[in-house]
Amino acid sequence: MTRGLATAAASALTATALVAIGGGSAQAAAEPNLVQNPGFETGISGWTCSGGSGSAAASPVHGGAAALKATPAGSDHAKCSQTVSVKPNSAYKLSAWVQGGYVYLGASGTGTTDVSTWSPAATDWKQLNTSFNTGPSTTSVTVYTHGWYGQPAYHADDLTLTGPGGDIPGDEVPATPAGLAPSAPTSSSVTLSWNPVKGATGYNVYQNGSKVQAVNGTSATVTGLTPATSYQFQVTATNAAGESAKSATVTGTTTAGGGDGGKVPKHAVTGYWQNFNNGATVQKISDVQNQYDIIAVAFANATGAPGTVDFAVDPALNYSEAQFKADVRAKQAAGKSVILSVGGELGTVAVNSPTAATNFANSVYAQMQEFGFDGVDIDLENGINATYMTQALRALSAKAGPNLVITMAPQTLDMQSTSSGYFQTALNIKDILTVVNTQFYNSGSMLGCDGNVYSQGSVDFLTGLACIQLQGGLKPSQVGLGLPASTRGAGSGYVSPTIVNNALDCLTKGTNCGRFKPSTTYPDLRGAMTWSTNWDASAGNAWSNAVGPHVHGLP
Repeated sequence: MTRGLATAAASALTATALVAIGGGSAQAAAEPNLVQNPGFETGISGWTCSGGSGSAAASPVHGGAAALKATPAGSDHAKCSQTVSVKPNSAYKLSAWVQGGYVYLGASGTGTTDVSTWSPAATDWKQLNTSFNTGPSTTSVTVYTHGWYGQPAYHADDLTLTGPGGDIPGDEVPATPAGLAPSAPTSSSVTLSWNPVKGATGYNVYQNGSKVQAVNGTSATVTGLTPATSYQFQVTATNAAGESAKSATVTGTTTAGGGDGGKVPKHAVTGYWQNFNNGATVQKISDVQNQYDIIAVAFANATGAPGTVDFAVDPALNYSEAQFKADVRAKQAAGKSVILSVGGELGTVAVNSPTAATNFANSVYAQMQEFGFDGVDIDLENGINATYMTQALRALSAKAGPNLVITMAPQTLDMQSTSSGYFQTALNIKDILTVVNTQFYNSGSMLGCDGNVYSQGSVDFLTGLACIQLQGGLKPSQVGLGLPASTRGAGSGYVSPTIVNNALDCLTKGTNCGRFKPSTTYPDLRGAMTWSTNWDASAGNAWSNAVGPHVHGLP
């Protein structure tokens, strides 16, 4: 795949101006500060920092004798947070003084629109400001700071949250939550919601008696479930004093799903969504054209640990994480699958040991739980170790269940022989594999299954090379044709949608073939893929408007 430089997001961030929201310091000073230990004078008491990333430092400080120092490492972006009691339907202003590496300030669980603001690296102290309103049932919010992957440590000091103070939880365990109800089931998830509990600072979600999530708000989506299966759910409320009794049990039942991966239709169109800006149309997930059945989010980020991946929405897209997650759920409710793509032109993920395989499975599953992804796409263009990638994907399947979507996007050369790492991996996981969408571009000339050489850009190139996979052991439903959406989507190999459709007809029905005609037809061929939905949008969605209906109309 072709992607923008990793520095694009950073440069876009640097070029963006920060706007301070809210009143001046005199007003803030006149109102009580709802943040506990705002200057970290008593260490990080009252704060929770991910992965032990935060500590109180004596220098530099903005005021007093200490400040927070938090250091991102690997997949951890050094998030330090505190839950604060607030009142419903009220206005609040949040500020902090920051210095050092990239740093974000935000509030979540507001009941309206969660907010955040950020600063690029700063050598001197600067103030971040934002504001929000609480919802009609909001009694607590979580304020936080965090850094950014691969960036140096940041410092934060003198945080303030001003507005009406809430009822501070006392020494009593909160009451049992009421109103638990399931909704929006998919073939792999159930969404739960419940009434807020006074004095609660968090909630635990239980599935069939086992705790599966801890959340701050009054809703949660449980993922990784099996199609057409009923589950029992309960929820508890928590605060510093302890955990409430479990709520009444409710039953949530997943939908039946259909096709490989539980939801993928018999004939499907896959499109890659760019989590970066390289000149193509910038999209939100909600903007992706309806013809796409599988949306591959490109790309996951490599971390410092072998095989471990992480994901974050590129700040350059001006797209909040909360809205991204909501858009993913909306696409899934419309019958689409949204998966996380690993690799790409610049991807550096290596799964070449048992440890890396375990890390890969665990980290991909963590992103599935966090963002609601239906599965994973393997797009490693720097080689693949069949032994350990097989191990990783089988471990992921064991965690996620039979509804897991697994796709691959090998380069043409990677699927010329069953002895290649990609082809071996595909055959090794044939029982859990959804589709291999080979990139039939940026290839030059290649051998077809009949031993003849075909040049890219022709019907024969697509059918003669896809034939290798069809004769090499993959099921027709596991074979797709990958093409660029426009001339700008790849260095070479673009073909018009008419040629794509002719190749699909040739393989499925034996019509519209070129010089090469397969010895048999493959009516169950899965469909087609394109790089990317963004380049497609830049060209007026010409590719998906032509290829999408054709794929969905195959026998």
